[in-house]
Amino acid sequence: MKSNPVATYLSEHFGLSSDHVTLKPIGNGHINTTMLLKSQDNAVVVQKLNTDVFPNPEQLVENARLIEKHLNDKHVKGEYSLEIIRHVPTIKNDFLVECDQGVWRALEFIGGSYSEDVVANISQAQTAANAFGQFALALQDFQAEQLHHVIPDFHNLAMRFDAFRKAIENDPVNRIELCQPDIEFCLNQQSLIDELQKLEGKIPLRPCHNDTKINNMLFCKDSDDAKAVIDLDTCMPGYWLFDFGDMVRTFCSPEQEDSTNLKNVTVREEIFAAIVKGYVEPLKNVITDAEKESFWLGTKVMTFMIGLRFLTDFIDGDNYFATKHAHHNLERARNQFALYRDILEKENTLKAILEINK
Repeated sequence: MKSNPVATYLSEHFGLSSDHVTLKPIGNGHINTTMLLKSQDNAVVVQKLNTDVFPNPEQLVENARLIEKHLNDKHVKGEYSLEIIRHVPTIKNDFLVECDQGVWRALEFIGGSYSEDVVANISQAQTAANAFGQFALALQDFQAEQLHHVIPDFHNLAMRFDAFRKAIENDPVNRIELCQPDIEFCLNQQSLIDELQKLEGKIPLRPCHNDTKINNMLFCKDSDDAKAVIDLDTCMPGYWLFDFGDMVRTFCSPEQEDSTNLKNVTVREEIFAAIVKGYVEPLKNVITDAEKESFWLGTKVMTFMIGLRFLTDFIDGDNYFATKHAHHNLERARNQFALYRDILEKENTLKAILEINK
């Protein structure tokens, strides 16, 4: 079998045997290219970093390694029980390698695990939310200001609207006519910006994961327990309302985020309740009342904002999110808007669930 020169090059740099080495895609990430690099006696996860999204990969690695160290210290003290995904150094003790016209890094492979793209049941939702809660708790005494803003204004809705309006104005690939109703819908949601601004100074800045999708938590194959929180690329200073809201948008729908079966894109109320219970339980002694109250806003904002970002990227020519076909980002946007509409329709019920778990 003909050897893969990229696999050989990476294996040599990250200390794997280059004999019978394989390189295969894993995961469903939108941004980086993630592969499993496997030799006869070892395996690591390697990623070709998207330097358009992460123009300073050194800062990305520095953030993640700071968090790895903090979590490891907690683990040694018995204060963090989940496994920790760690960067693998090269044979020269570096953490980034230039190869195949890009920048690569390696992460430890956590075996005996699996991930999900759609939550199957209440137990799974609560287990995953609890893991993200444990992650947040372990970092609550970590100084958020240490972290680089690897993607400035990542959850800045006002900035996202500015980018949206700019894309509409430029219409670089002539797609406006394909999504005019979607554009009008988005422009009618700008009151969310004011709601967020009213929270300024009322809730503490926290080190946040900022991408708490269900597939960023690994389950144990043997027990179905939580095994590890992964993908620390967007760990930056932020607010827990964003992490909570991202769980709602990725856990609650029975459909994947690019499903076109929009009639089935709804909030499963029992899953929402499991998220609340699972996430709040580890944080009960440190979370503020204002933070708990902000979770409703996080529920609305995160679902709408990713839809806005998908639509912006569609109009702009698909420059950010990886796509599989021409209308992929538009389908993703409409999926998220369907979920957002259902969230608004179920406001009283969802707020009541939040109130019970305060």
